[in-house]
Amino acid sequence: MSKYRVNGGIKLNGSTKIGGAKNAALPIIIATLLTKGISVIHNCPHLEDVNILIEILNNIGCKTKFENHTLEIDTLCINSTDLTFDLCERIRPSILLIGSLIANYGTVNITYPGGCEIGPRPIDLHLKGLRALNIDIKELHGFINATSPQIKGNEILLDYPSVGATENIMMASCLAEGDTIIRNAAKEPEIVDLQNFLNSMGAKISGAGTNYIYIQSTDKLHPVEYSIIPDRVAAGTYMIAAAITGGEIELQNIIIEHLQPIIAKLRECGCSISYNGCLHLKAQPRLKALDIIRTLPYPGFPTDLQAPIMSLMSIAKGTTIITETVFENRFNHVEELKKMGADIRVDGRIAVVRGVENLCGSNVTARDLRGGAALALAGLTANGDTVIDKSENIDRGYECFDYILRELGAEINRI
Repeated sequence: MSKYRVNGGIKLNGSTKIGGAKNAALPIIIATLLTKGISVIHNCPHLEDVNILIEILNNIGCKTKFENHTLEIDTLCINSTDLTFDLCERIRPSILLIGSLIANYGTVNITYPGGCEIGPRPIDLHLKGLRALNIDIKELHGFINATSPQIKGNEILLDYPSVGATENIMMASCLAEGDTIIRNAAKEPEIVDLQNFLNSMGAKISGAGTNYIYIQSTDKLHPVEYSIIPDRVAAGTYMIAAAITGGEIELQNIIIEHLQPIIAKLRECGCSISYNGCLHLKAQPRLKALDIIRTLPYPGFPTDLQAPIMSLMSIAKGTTIITETVFENRFNHVEELKKMGADIRVDGRIAVVRGVENLCGSNVTARDLRGGAALALAGLTANGDTVIDKSENIDRGYECFDYILRELGAEINRI
């Protein structure tokens, strides 16, 4: 296990370029399994979750080459759809392998997926949607067996706009017999990116970005070359990092529309934000608290930025009420922030954050990806040194996290 040491009290200042989105890269990499041949993916982030997924693909016969930020995947030599091994337990998106592999190979065996410990993330919506496509699914002793002699299109109403379930159904139904409609679909930008990738392969999908997605039947898909969208969560995290230090930052390679939920909140608490090809943020020495933050599916405030903005609110003037509606255990970072002097009370899915003037450096633990990033941000503004244990959880979702912050002036080092 690795650690970060952060020496706080330094204003961030400078410019950085945002890399490819983790949450778009993982499903797109998996979608290459829908065809046979070599697909080339540009702007692919070097992250632990991406590396694990590449290893999974290699285990079933794919040949991969990952240099700089370009990933080549050759699916011609896939020799197995048995994914009952430990790697699949380490990342949540491994569940998407059902939708991509069964479309081409008719059967998949897979271990239940894992990921961050941020509360129950049931896969029932995935399985319900796949069953509606004439896929027989059996669950037994921690494994899932899926088989289908012929996937058949259907109309599917999701009980909740799950990103993963939407992606799984999109991939599984691309080569189905008949058309598929997904109602109450997730609207996230990563869904749009997956649609664009699949369509570039020859799929016929429309409606991504709305709650109604239409997938027309097609006989065959082909390998493609594609570039992944920039990471809106990473961009939001660095915006909050500048805000929490009272600094000034420029972000390159962003899609401004994807950042509107966090832009609105940071403006509300006193940041000056403008956009002219690049995003420019300037923060006051101490920002005012937001009255209410409520996480919601896109285009609402993203759950992935709930922990980072809580760190900001912990030193803001006033009191903020944060309601987490997506993951019930996504307050794992609260006890660690309290070690640093934050005044936070939690009742179920609601956290009441009373801003204090200063945080103090402490020894804390990154229990999950976004919570770990929140602790690093708190360390940037705290008096003294903060040592963050299990920093590998942060590395799962942020490429060169410590390097980028150092380039912006922070004193952060890997131990």
